[in-house]
Amino acid sequence: MRRLITTCLAAVALLTACSGDNTSRPLQVTDQLTSATPAPAPQPRTQPAGTVVPAPATEHITLVPRRHTLALTNTDTARISLFDTNAPGQKPRTVELPAPASSLRLGPDGTTLLAALSEANTVARIDPNTARITQRTDVPGSPTDALDVGDKLFVSRSQTDDVAILRDGEIQQRVDGFPGADDLVRRGSTVVVLDRLTTSLTPIEINSGDKQPALRAGEGATNAIADEFGRVLAIDTRGEEIMAFATDPLIMKQRYPVPGSPYALAFAPRRDLAWVTLTARNQLVGYDTAGGQPREVHRLPTVRQPNSVAVNPQTGTIYIASATGDGLQVVRN
Repeated sequence: MRRLITTCLAAVALLTACSGDNTSRPLQVTDQLTSATPAPAPQPRTQPAGTVVPAPATEHITLVPRRHTLALTNTDTARISLFDTNAPGQKPRTVELPAPASSLRLGPDGTTLLAALSEANTVARIDPNTARITQRTDVPGSPTDALDVGDKLFVSRSQTDDVAILRDGEIQQRVDGFPGADDLVRRGSTVVVLDRLTTSLTPIEINSGDKQPALRAGEGATNAIADEFGRVLAIDTRGEEIMAFATDPLIMKQRYPVPGSPYALAFAPRRDLAWVTLTARNQLVGYDTAGGQPREVHRLPTVRQPNSVAVNPQTGTIYIASATGDGLQVVRN
């Protein structure tokens, strides 16, 4: 029987141990850091739920609901494929990039895309209507993720082990001590940084740029998102758990077992559902997160190697993309 594991005492201990020094890494437990990766998927034994349409191998999937567009890309190809959500079976339009996208997210206006192009030292803004890059911002240091916050742009950088804060295209501040920063999540007055190498979460104050005390996030955290309850949800791929963190202050509130090598994560706010892909099983699991602990309410077979997932917040439709080129799966929910 699954059970909820509370870790308040551990969280307090970690908060006490964490230093305000930007260059310290109090949560680093070994000199040989290795990021967790999705488990290789077996050949599917069950027909995927919903409809599957042809699509390139995909590592990142982002929905642009106001443009009825689904954007797919991977870390090997300098291209974004744009699918019409009203007709996903049609041939997608493409956006040619100067380098593969390390991350892809929805812009703050809800109509554009923001991509970090690590090999090109660039953050690009893309208009899905015209399928063109509308703006490029030079960011040296191999940007791995980028997040708009008001008039600031937060960019994690792998070469410089930091998060750069830009305004008007210029770096105004650097926050050091992030050897593997990947996901940036806006939560309240902070940007929470998921560092895959140290498998930790660290808030940065938006106004001041101050680095707040960090918390360890399982044994090998890989992806994180914000939910509608003021929390950050994170996936521990190596430890096979979903975790929920309150952010004011940063405290782990929940951790729940998710066997099957969980990896990709999406949240449906109207239904309080966290959707988690299990790459070792080619499955998608939906957890009701409104209660005291996650409660499984859906389990669906997926395309092979489901490394990315997105959900339409209005309709609840789920999109799962295969990292091995086995297609784009559309599930009406």
